[in-house]
Amino acid sequence: MKIAVCINHVPDTETKVKIGPDGKSIDRAGVNFIINPYDEIAVEEALRIKEKQGGEVIALSLGGDTHKETLRKALAMGVDKAVLLKDDAPRDSYSVALALAFALKEISPEIVLFGKQSIDSDDAAIGVMTAEMLGWASVSVVVKLDFAEGNVTAEREIEGGHENVEATLPVVITAQKGLNEPRYPSLKGIMAAKSKPIEEKQAAPASNRAEVVEMRKPAAKGSGKIVGTGADAVPELVRLLHEEAKVI
Repeated sequence: MKIAVCINHVPDTETKVKIGPDGKSIDRAGVNFIINPYDEIAVEEALRIKEKQGGEVIALSLGGDTHKETLRKALAMGVDKAVLLKDDAPRDSYSVALALAFALKEISPEIVLFGKQSIDSDDAAIGVMTAEMLGWASVSVVVKLDFAEGNVTAEREIEGGHENVEATLPVVITAQKGLNEPRYPSLKGIMAAKSKPIEEKQAAPASNRAEVVEMRKPAAKGSGKIVGTGADAVPELVRLLHEEAKVI
């Protein structure tokens, strides 16, 4: 079985974001980048599928040379092959999905795994958009995955509960927290990943359909007000919530 997993190189969740000089992107100076946490879950699931079903796991990432760091993390975890789709230009979700779809058509995997969303743009769109461009079935926000005779059975989160979905291969899956617990790369895996080649391909061209026109931080919160303590403060609190805050 050929399994592809698409991963992104994103700022660490502890990053204190600063707006860049262009006012449309973040200032990358001093920012630590990591593999997108949801994509790490996707990598782990790809490796578990390989361990059960056999085959090959191929990791893909779209971006500049800095993405090699994240691809090497995937190789250290146990991925067989890494492919960098090179493009330093800003892309929206549509053009990222289109480039990934072109690359995946060449690879022809039976299953493609994504994280449910990337923590930088947070739109949860690229996995399902890629599936639509490929004309394949997709199941999103998956917390459990099983295989049987060319079919997959997936349990996915929905509002207020879970649902079970069956799909035939090829299929695109987007991984949610709870699907697995990603492994730590072994020392042997880390050392081997340093010497493994990363195949480089030029990403398929595409025109963006969305543009960032401005990036700004949320407005600072206003100062709080202490109206008193104990039960005696309740009438004044109610009055302020009604007359000033206008929430009741």
